[in-house]
Amino acid sequence: MTGPGTVDAHHHLWNLAARPQPWITGAALAPLARSFHVEDLAPRARAAGVSATVVVQTVCVPGETSELLALAAGGGLVAGVVGWTDLTAPDVADALAALRERPGGDRLVGIRHQVQEEPDPGWLLRPDVHRGLRAVAGAGLAYDLVVRPHQLPAATAAAARLPGLTFVLDHLGKPPIATGALEPWAGHVRRLAALPNTVCKLSGLVTEAAPGRWGSEHLGPYADTVLDAFGPRRLLFGSDWPVCTLRAGYSDVVRTAEQLVAGLSPGERDAVFRRNAVLVYGLDVPVPGVAAT
Repeated sequence: MTGPGTVDAHHHLWNLAARPQPWITGAALAPLARSFHVEDLAPRARAAGVSATVVVQTVCVPGETSELLALAAGGGLVAGVVGWTDLTAPDVADALAALRERPGGDRLVGIRHQVQEEPDPGWLLRPDVHRGLRAVAGAGLAYDLVVRPHQLPAATAAAARLPGLTFVLDHLGKPPIATGALEPWAGHVRRLAALPNTVCKLSGLVTEAAPGRWGSEHLGPYADTVLDAFGPRRLLFGSDWPVCTLRAGYSDVVRTAEQLVAGLSPGERDAVFRRNAVLVYGLDVPVPGVAAT
């Protein structure tokens, strides 16, 4: 189902010798307390037929984005970078322009903030954040949403106020897969999906599931919900490597995603695994039938 040309629209990289990852704490996350380089990912990606990826920020500091852009500038696997900048800063537009001038700046395709860590469930609706999101739209970038279910209403309101900005929902909005509950998450997701400027990543599911219960039979109700809400033309595959390794290997995640969309037509599966990422992020990669930007 996947094959040469597959795009992994969501993974991470970090080098602990260069930059700490303060979020990696406790026994549960201990396996992630080491460096993960693109050289570690490349053979796994090749084996799965992945020829291009989008690397996504993990910490809210300016230096990380510059480092990821420099990595992407070297060519190879990483075709796009979803970075970070302070959306609340008065000079956010200038900061985005400066990132574009850095080595690899042409690979900047989106911005993300760790909204899931913000105590204010309405953080996305703050006037200073709204100004920052307008600057992201003005720069022609997408905005990745990493939120928890209770933050989805604010995300929906923000997307409604900014129809010119594409909002990319990471990890389905982190549904409570381990408990088996669908509501109120499903209702929140459907309201977000009703807005045409929203898309969703089929990513991060295995780590929201209980250990040993991340197969397609456990994830199916959640994948079916977003397939119905967004449709296959607004879903993007992402591995969430290396975070996914807390539950499953790279090939396992790819295979499970294939099983979750097995009922789609070949063209729809191709959209999920290739075309949608190229179109949403404007990736300059050769994908049959999609002009590079």
